[in-house]
Amino acid sequence: MVFFEVSIGITANTVLFLFHVFTFLLEHRQKLADLTIGHLALIHVVMLLTVGFTAVDIFGFQNLWDDITCKSVFFFHRLTRGLSICTTCLLSVLQAITLSPRSSCVAKFKHRPSHHNLWCFLFLWVLNMFISSRFLVTTVATPNVSSHSLMYVTESCSLWPISYILKYTSFSLATLRDVSLIGLMTLSSGYMVILLHRHKRQSQHLHSSNLSLKISPEQRATQTILLLMSFFMVMYLLDFVIASTSGMLWNHDPIRLCVQMLVGSGYATVSPLVLISTEKRMTKCLTSIWEKDRNVCSFRDE
Repeated sequence: MVFFEVSIGITANTVLFLFHVFTFLLEHRQKLADLTIGHLALIHVVMLLTVGFTAVDIFGFQNLWDDITCKSVFFFHRLTRGLSICTTCLLSVLQAITLSPRSSCVAKFKHRPSHHNLWCFLFLWVLNMFISSRFLVTTVATPNVSSHSLMYVTESCSLWPISYILKYTSFSLATLRDVSLIGLMTLSSGYMVILLHRHKRQSQHLHSSNLSLKISPEQRATQTILLLMSFFMVMYLLDFVIASTSGMLWNHDPIRLCVQMLVGSGYATVSPLVLISTEKRMTKCLTSIWEKDRNVCSFRDE
């Protein structure tokens, strides 16, 4: 089940990432959220790769990892997990800016150059690398001699206990980051709901005046982002509960770890599928490629 979820997620995120890379390189006028969606897809590819490596170590080959491999896999998993929530929050804020009316105080950010987003990505990477750096110290290859002080995470990797100061400093920083971002996501999502409700009332008024008003691409994208925000909140809370239980018990049961991996990678797997299905430019591109392949095959059959 884990490998199936990881394979689907990596494929969907790779397609989504390549599409937005080509869009960024070829189109002169990109949407405000295009670069952010591509960045989120790249993060999820790396995250799912680390989940796949961890699953292989649990179910497959044993004791083949050294310290460097363990540190790299655990560090990049925690790094991408933090970057995922940061980029999701940024996507929510950008969509709220896109939907905001011209008279709004945030409307001036609609035409912000793309290189501003790149600086924002750099800041997020540096911040999350700092928060996740403790795993470069605490993660080790499981020694041959058993030790009660180690928390065995997989067959090959374990975690050393650290001092309470470092532990709670790292935990406090990560908690402050997550709470702040979830609060910002909640505010931006609430703002978008208000704008959509206001637009719906205006649409009903115009429809009663025998005028039809179709939903705009921005509003359709906003509904997609709100759906992703809701799904992310549910997956984040479930992952937080499972991870907190393992941390308090100082124990990583393989079954619990598998459930945590399924839940933790659920958003990374579902989000690209939702974004692909609601992106008209992408569906048209994939449909045209499919139709072209079908025409080539039918021509060969003749």
